Amino acid sequence: MNIISTRDRGFKNTFNKIVNRSEEMTKGVNETVLKILNDIRKNGDQALIKYTAFFDGIRLKPSALRLKKGDIKKAYQKTDPDMVRILERAAKRIESFHKKQKEESRLYSDKYGVKLGQVINPIKRVGIYVPGGKASYPSSVLMNTIPARVAGVKEIVMCAPTREGEIDPYVIVAADIAGVDEIFLAGGAQAIGAMAYGTKSIRKVDKIVGPGNIYVATAKKLVYGQVDIDMIAGPSEIVVLADKSGKPDFIAADLLSQAEHDESASSILITTEKKLVSRVEEELEKQKKNLSRTKIINKSLRKNGWIILVKDLNEGIFLVNEIAPEHLELAVSNPFALLKRVENAGAIFLGHNTSEVVGDYMAGPNHVLPTGGTSRFSSPLGVYDFIKRSSVIFFTKKGLKEIGSDVYSFAKQEGLDAHANSLKIRGFGD
Repeated sequence: MNIISTRDRGFKNTFNKIVNRSEEMTKGVNETVLKILNDIRKNGDQALIKYTAFFDGIRLKPSALRLKKGDIKKAYQKTDPDMVRILERAAKRIESFHKKQKEESRLYSDKYGVKLGQVINPIKRVGIYVPGGKASYPSSVLMNTIPARVAGVKEIVMCAPTREGEIDPYVIVAADIAGVDEIFLAGGAQAIGAMAYGTKSIRKVDKIVGPGNIYVATAKKLVYGQVDIDMIAGPSEIVVLADKSGKPDFIAADLLSQAEHDESASSILITTEKKLVSRVEEELEKQKKNLSRTKIINKSLRKNGWIILVKDLNEGIFLVNEIAPEHLELAVSNPFALLKRVENAGAIFLGHNTSEVVGDYMAGPNHVLPTGGTSRFSSPLGVYDFIKRSSVIFFTKKGLKEIGSDVYSFAKQEGLDAHANSLKIRGFGD
């Protein structure tokens, strides 16, 4: 890993590169994705099948794009029953947490009889994208689908790329447990286009959620407005803030857990303790020997792995808020004392026993989190992402009399005579 100190002469420039770590979407990627999206919009299933053959190596008939119920039963036969039980247990924990996020419609009255409030309605149809590149992600299925179900979404469809013509059976089982209604054998930007614009086989959705590679992320960005999206997700990232109580083996393990995602993943340790640095480095080398994705880990740590020495925890917290990480671990003796000072983080893991990995799978809160510093202004995926709020307004004559003249004057000041006339016709104004 790269080691720097806040006392280094060039620290500011180096740290700015860490803060501005977001992966840029190149012109070439945008052009390629736009071409795919336009083809899907124009040619529907024909284009979807063409790109599925090109990218996934399988040619499907339109009737084979959707997974059959029999294929779902077969998926269960290919899975370990104990793992199915774990998926079911995880689903219950995720559902329990997200039920606490539900909002209710409400209406209140003032002394003039005016009624104001809002009506909550779920989005009707949602598309879930599940990546299938370097790994399989049944956890992503649970995290994206369950809050939508809790919100009351009636129709949930899922698109996932195949490996040798098949979707990972654990992904299929997770979708069945979570309550996905339709599963389609399609991935990449072409699947995003199919869900956004609709084809004969895949009816268009109202919102698309779920992570993917740069082509999927670019496609989501380009179809926004045609449909809603959750976020533009970048590479996974973690920041561990540690004091002298930090446990080198725990810290190293948690840094490695992020580095194995892909070469662009970011793993950062911020610590007050110089002695901890060498001990964490020793643990990294020791633990890597037992891991299967060492090549990915090494590239990730060389490019995006940082250890930052700070003079105290005050300086450390300042850097944390500047980085605004996806995952933040407070590996300190009194994490709750620091919690109230954390302004920017997707998820905050407190204390030495709270591995970030627990949050990836079974803690309960969503693991779909803002990356690349976007936790400065955005939040984890939740039930609130799958609802719409409509304002409700009812005025009595007495209530309108209270503000009617002011509204008339307001409209006149903006030069909107027709607006003003709407009040004048009701007896207010000149």
